[in-house]
Amino acid sequence: MPNTILVVEDDEILGDNICTSLKRNGWDAQLAGSSEEALKLLSMLHPDVVLTDLNLPGITGIELIAKVREAEPETKVILMTGDGNVQRAVEAMKAGAYDYLTKPLVLAELKLLIERALEARRMEKTLSFYQERETRDAGVAALIGASGPMQAMKNMIRQLLEAEKHMPVNELPVVLINGETGTGKELVARALHVDGTRSAGPFVEVNCASIPSHLLEAELFGHEKGAFTDARDRRAGLVEAADGGTLFLDEIGEIDLALQAKLLKLLEERTIRRLGSVKEIKVNLRIISATNRDLEQMVREGKFRSDLYFRLRIITVKVPPLRDRDEDIVTLAKHYLEQHARRYGKPGLYFNDDAFAVLKSYAWPGNVRELRNMLEQTVLLAAGKVITPNQLAICPGLYGSCDRDFHSLDSYCMSVPSTGVSVPEVERDLVIKMLDKTDWNVTKSARLLGLTRDMLRYRIEKLGLERPSR
Repeated sequence: MPNTILVVEDDEILGDNICTSLKRNGWDAQLAGSSEEALKLLSMLHPDVVLTDLNLPGITGIELIAKVREAEPETKVILMTGDGNVQRAVEAMKAGAYDYLTKPLVLAELKLLIERALEARRMEKTLSFYQERETRDAGVAALIGASGPMQAMKNMIRQLLEAEKHMPVNELPVVLINGETGTGKELVARALHVDGTRSAGPFVEVNCASIPSHLLEAELFGHEKGAFTDARDRRAGLVEAADGGTLFLDEIGEIDLALQAKLLKLLEERTIRRLGSVKEIKVNLRIISATNRDLEQMVREGKFRSDLYFRLRIITVKVPPLRDRDEDIVTLAKHYLEQHARRYGKPGLYFNDDAFAVLKSYAWPGNVRELRNMLEQTVLLAAGKVITPNQLAICPGLYGSCDRDFHSLDSYCMSVPSTGVSVPEVERDLVIKMLDKTDWNVTKSARLLGLTRDMLRYRIEKLGLERPSR
């Protein structure tokens, strides 16, 4: 469907010529001879761009800009003006115009300007979509789980948010989120932002572990031109980008001592200094940090500043590991199964009882992230509607001992139960499972087991195995 351009021009000949040119470029162009006529067409056309003259009878071009912005906020307005009215054009820009052109118009320039306006509109709609989706999928309500530890954490967050409603927005306390890798610390930070008093501002996340320490300072505080070898231009940092909103410092335990001192200054004075600059910049933001490390132990070892630690832990939120949330495992598994099934176009997937038993008995050392990622692979490889244990890509052998009975599994597990196993029984079960997997194709089974065909034949005979009748 072509983009719609509404041309507002009281010179009918000029207006017709502009519309003809726009239509040749593939756009749907409509002409209005006055602002009053344009406002009537606005509600019917919902144009992507309004191209308006400055000097119009009745409602002027600048007045029209304000009315268009109020009625159709996403519509871009481009002003056409004479050479002598550049100052009025600047006023129009302040009123909300996207840009302006001087008459006589150069149609090639008009085409480029409209293309830029349409691209800007598309980008803004895309950004708005993702911001709305992030808001919809965030907040305390998005923290899945009804177990005791989760309810306690959510109640604490709600109490904090309620208290913050009665505080000045620039005096919100610093929050430290502590939890193992994969527990969902970022979701907690987003919940504090989305449900808090700074929700209208940006949420800027910085993973301190993913940026080399010699680059992290410039990323956070920005730099002036020539501050270092590759700094050809001045650039604001992520702290300035978070002004008016929330700065989330994930994995804060990974920053070095020199940068910790600058971070302490930011927390205490709410000012920063770009690299290579002598000017202090005031910022207004809320700071939330997170770590999976024991910062108190790091303070004792001299690896983390004690003054920064005490400044960060004014409010501490502990995110419970998944192994302490037994009641939530099934709820989370169903949620991620449905989410991935919708994403990959495989509706109607469900777990059988044996799969639920395996999910609940596993220790989940990688926490919720491990569960989510494992189920993404499960959905991708699912051939039918029913998810059975042998479709769950769990490998507890990577994480030490496993207390589950080998025979309760529908899939091969390298871990050894603390009660021990019978090697002949394990061998028998493994051979049977592999033969079943290959529909009793001995050659293929032998290859998958790393045996010759004759070696597998010998074991089948020794174990007295026979192909089940169909």
